[in-house]
Amino acid sequence: MYIKEAQIQIGKSQYLLLAKSVTSLGSDLINTEVNCALDFEKTPTVKIFGFSWENCGKPDDPAVLKTLTLSPDPITVPGDLKASASGNTTVELAAPLAVNVTLEKEVAGFWVKVPCVEEIGSCHYADGCDLLNQLIPPGQDCPEPLHTYGIPCHCPFKAGMYTLPESDFYLPDIDLPYWLTNGHYRVQGVLGAMGKELGCLKITFAVHSNN
Repeated sequence: MYIKEAQIQIGKSQYLLLAKSVTSLGSDLINTEVNCALDFEKTPTVKIFGFSWENCGKPDDPAVLKTLTLSPDPITVPGDLKASASGNTTVELAAPLAVNVTLEKEVAGFWVKVPCVEEIGSCHYADGCDLLNQLIPPGQDCPEPLHTYGIPCHCPFKAGMYTLPESDFYLPDIDLPYWLTNGHYRVQGVLGAMGKELGCLKITFAVHSNN
């Protein structure tokens, strides 16, 4: 009789231990799934919205952007982008091609110039053609869809009209500079050669990051 009661007690203890282990394992699995979901939701993303542009050069500037369309709005990085553009130049654009960039951020209703930090910001680039060569080594085919539509990616750019039909792009994840915080920005880029202005483009946009 006592032996049977002892066996029953041992059986109950083993059952309770097993039940507790299963419950603990289930709880751990649920917590793991919740944490993974939260980590996924915390994936850094950058949203660019309110994008607009305009030519800001002189009426007789030889290089002019005719059209530029980006979608969706907002643009999400990383994410997909549709873009189309067209432009015209009445002169050949050849090295050295100076580029002056002015970047400003709206602070308390005033536009404040962002200094040039590590080649980003309000910077002067002595030769934009050299920058293109650094991005895409000479002799290498231009990336798609430029290659398909015969749009060059190296200097010189011959005089004429250039058109990029609506095309799909993927914007990879990027690390924003520490000073590029949420807010409204405007950028002005002036293209020049031998002391003469060739074209000017102004862009405005806003940035929001969840990082």
